[in-house]
Amino acid sequence: MEDHKNCSHSHGAGQPAEADCCDSTQPRKSHHSQEMKSSLVNRLNRIEGQIRGVKGLIEKDVYCDDVLNQIAAIQSALNGVGKLLLEGHMKSCVVERIMEGDREVLDELLITVNKLMR
Repeated sequence: MEDHKNCSHSHGAGQPAEADCCDSTQPRKSHHSQEMKSSLVNRLNRIEGQIRGVKGLIEKDVYCDDVLNQIAAIQSALNGVGKLLLEGHMKSCVVERIMEGDREVLDELLITVNKLMR
């Protein structure tokens, strides 16, 4: 984690900078609605089932092209989860941190987007 001695976040009155997001010992949390969490978990449960299905196909010696097509479907489904999560992240976490004066979030976001686009 980076040194946040010159933290530009706004902290509550009387609250030391170390007490919130600048405290490297406390993990950051997201702000997803229960509906968003349920949607993400449901999608991931389906993907988990697809992965188990591919494992079964391999165990049954199913034709490689059929297995590869199932893997492509799983990758597409994971990309969908990533897009949904990225949209929520940008509309909440990123906007909030920018409004607090934290421009480092943009570099963090660019690194994450580059990872997602590999």
